[in-house]
Amino acid sequence: MTRANGLFIDGAWCGGASEIENRNPSDLSDLIGHYAQADAAQLDAAIAAARAAQPLWQAAGIQKRHDALMAIGTELMARADEIGRLLSREEGKPLAEGRGEVYRAGQFFTYFAAEVLRNQGDLAESVRPGVEIDVRREPVGVVAIISPWNFPVATPAWKIAPALAFGNAVVWKPANQTPASAVALTEIIARQDLPAGVFNLVMGPGGGVGQRLAESPGIDAISFTGSVPVGRQIAAAAIGNMTKMQMEMGSKNPMIVMDDADLDLAVAHACNAAFGGTGQKCTAASRLIVHDAVHDAFVDRLVAAASALRVGHALEDGTQVGPVVSGAQLTQNLDYIAAGKAEGAELLCGGDRPEMPAEGHYMAPAVFAGTTNDMRINREEMFAPITCVLRAGSYGEALAIANDTPFGLTAGIMTRSLARAAHFRANMRAGCVMVNLPTAGTDYHVPFGGRGASSYGPREQGRYAAEFYTTVKTAYVAAGAPE
Repeated sequence: MTRANGLFIDGAWCGGASEIENRNPSDLSDLIGHYAQADAAQLDAAIAAARAAQPLWQAAGIQKRHDALMAIGTELMARADEIGRLLSREEGKPLAEGRGEVYRAGQFFTYFAAEVLRNQGDLAESVRPGVEIDVRREPVGVVAIISPWNFPVATPAWKIAPALAFGNAVVWKPANQTPASAVALTEIIARQDLPAGVFNLVMGPGGGVGQRLAESPGIDAISFTGSVPVGRQIAAAAIGNMTKMQMEMGSKNPMIVMDDADLDLAVAHACNAAFGGTGQKCTAASRLIVHDAVHDAFVDRLVAAASALRVGHALEDGTQVGPVVSGAQLTQNLDYIAAGKAEGAELLCGGDRPEMPAEGHYMAPAVFAGTTNDMRINREEMFAPITCVLRAGSYGEALAIANDTPFGLTAGIMTRSLARAAHFRANMRAGCVMVNLPTAGTDYHVPFGGRGASSYGPREQGRYAAEFYTTVKTAYVAAGAPE
């Protein structure tokens, strides 16, 4: 086991108890490497190291924290092409998206570097004469970060950056499908002047390492992004220790297309939202709710646009849709295609495995029409390049369909009406609403999160991140009389 594919615990690279194989989903003959897997003792060592190091990091001061985060972010942005290529090679998203993700990850670090210097407290007047009140934020302690494979650099970045910015120590368990990206990010963080143990990379299976991490009394807070079932398991494991939790989970995002919409723009945004990142985004538009008056025209244009998307190797020029991340994910996607057909939905294009020069986990983007909101394909998060069209006879009916879901992450509307747009913003039950924009695509300096089964706990990103990564202390001081 080498530094290039090992664990990072207590300031040192080390081998694991076992290892896994990592292959390119665009070309299964391309072996990226073998990556370490931690055992229980190594995880416990990482947690112990984090607990010992956190007070040192808190005491290091805001200038030191600012400088470390700024250096991490600057290097990520400078190396976006190199690391983005590695990311796309192992995850499967087109190279342009991989580069963009790494650059955005750098922006998270530079943003929170600035937030370090802005982390100021409040003074308050007491109701009692001669008493001063000081309100400030302090680190929550040791933060466990459990991140997904679909954004293997950006998602951990928007968790790790605020955790370190506010003086916490980190134990990070990334998804096993994308270990190379995790190691690349860790190598950059490990080069900074951090106390040993402040940042730890512990790779391993969710059922073993992830579960033990969630159950540990040595963890003060858990930030998780993943599926609803896994999120519930983590919550059940962590609640016994009263661990603070932040969870971003499933979604079933709607995009409403009204009768006054610019159809060309609506189709472009629908394709972007539904098939960008091979549909493997929590913000993907998997339900397209279209007004009767423009339904047929919209569907015709959507099918033509989806059919024209170029499916290919993630690193090839011109690829618009790469492979899905794994064989297991591909099998699940094809099962949803079969389920949609069985429920009576009409598959208008895609949903099959195209012929490709190399063996990989490829799937053509799929469009279902004639769907209803009670079908499985409209109730469950598929995480696939599949979108479903539903008819609506009015704006009110479209809004009701959009809100008829246990989820509530993102939602969009395509309309020229200011009145409809304003009503939608006020009445759509989602954490992020988009008007004449794709449902996918958010900024790094503002809060991100959803409602219902999509999210639990404080928001991520922007200044709202302080709610999770810090705890508030109120100090009362008797000022005394001057001599």
